[in-house]
Amino acid sequence: MTRPSAKDIKAIADVAGVPVDNEVAARIANSIGPAFENFAPVAGTLPFDLEPATFLLVHAPKVAK
Repeated sequence: MTRPSAKDIKAIADVAGVPVDNEVAARIANSIGPAFENFAPVAGTLPFDLEPATFLLVHAPKVAK
């Protein structure tokens, strides 16, 4: 997990269909950057799945065939 740059934020926003200008991308990067830095020491060591797409699959009851 690395701190995103303004260029990263702009690319992600463009792909999501929410284009932002360079100034806004820089402000977003500066505001979320400390969170990335604070979580860097524990990144990859947390005991839960951070990827939400698998949440329903893992928590769904097993159906007998």
